[in-house]
Amino acid sequence: MIEKRSRYESSKPFTGENGKEPVFGGIRPRKIGLATGVLEYIVKEGDRLDLLSLHFYNNSRRWWRILDANPQIIFGADLMLNKYIGETIMIPRSEESRGER
Repeated sequence: MIEKRSRYESSKPFTGENGKEPVFGGIRPRKIGLATGVLEYIVKEGDRLDLLSLHFYNNSRRWWRILDANPQIIFGADLMLNKYIGETIMIPRSEESRGER
């Protein structure tokens, strides 16, 4: 069950040909818009997505916003950015003006 105000709230389930019955329990990918109002940040040794999120958003659980704005970071599950030391990444606003969560 997807909670209200989740970033997946508007995602649709995978359905069969009739468009009603789910094929399996997953959901389709959510739409990710362009990141606006971004800051450029140079990754330093020891940086992690959750710590950057805590620093910029005062919330360590919004690391996915940084991940969304940087599609070159394919795997965010480990939160470590060691592979990107010295590279510039984008830090978007905490929330988009259109109300994205």
